[in-house]
Amino acid sequence: MSLPQDLLYSKEHEWVKKEDGNVRIGITDFAQDELGDIVFVELPEVGDEITADEPFGSVESVKTVSELYAPISGKVVAVNEELEDSPEFVNESPYEKAWMVVVEPSDVAELEQLLSADAYQELTEE
Repeated sequence: MSLPQDLLYSKEHEWVKKEDGNVRIGITDFAQDELGDIVFVELPEVGDEITADEPFGSVESVKTVSELYAPISGKVVAVNEELEDSPEFVNESPYEKAWMVVVEPSDVAELEQLLSADAYQELTEE
């Protein structure tokens, strides 16, 4: 499993990348592999508020529909519009092309609750 060391991870299988005061969020390689072929991604709108540990969207695969859980609270400042026409990016490139939203955090202390790459690796091996 590909696991970038510079990201933070949630127990619900989202990744978080800190960037200039904002955070970029997507789902992990482990999550996309478990889901199978992604056929649809539903994301919030720019300006929406998301709340940590609450659903902010969903991904639909040929097997199931799965909620996306916010790893951090804040305001959505960007949405990856390419996923609307190319949901397969989630399977092909979960850490590059398939980022989902960029959020302006309302409480950066929430980042301390997230997992390191090593801790996430342990979680997925259980």
